[in-house]
Amino acid sequence: MFESGYLALFLASFLAATVVPFSSEALLSGMLAGGYDLYWCLGLATLGNWLGGMSSYGLGWLGKTEWIEKYLRIKHEQIEKTKRKIAGKEMWIAFFCWLPGVGDVIAVLLGLLKVNTWYVAIGMFVGKLLRYVVWALLTLKVIDLF
Repeated sequence: MFESGYLALFLASFLAATVVPFSSEALLSGMLAGGYDLYWCLGLATLGNWLGGMSSYGLGWLGKTEWIEKYLRIKHEQIEKTKRKIAGKEMWIAFFCWLPGVGDVIAVLLGLLKVNTWYVAIGMFVGKLLRYVVWALLTLKVIDLF
């Protein structure tokens, strides 16, 4: 039977990847310490965090270049120059959406710049998966110490 803890981890991971400050890593560690299945935890945390990140990207996509120019006072030429600079590196930039604090901003900016959705989705997924794998392995090592 699917336990409510897994749903909580999915939701926490989703929220943590949006502009809502939330720590899904603490919940993941607690669940692993409580004997929850490693693979279910990794899968649901990654999926939730990835979908949350993609929702931030989607919010950015809804934005308009004119808003960037007007509210952030960035000239159209600078926006186009930035697009050219990241061309060919979109997937690598999306990979870093896993970073605490700036990852959400990266996702929104990639959306605002209308970066290819597939590049963002793949890069972001890989980054978020690796983050949770590393966190889970560290958690399990600490648990083994006690």
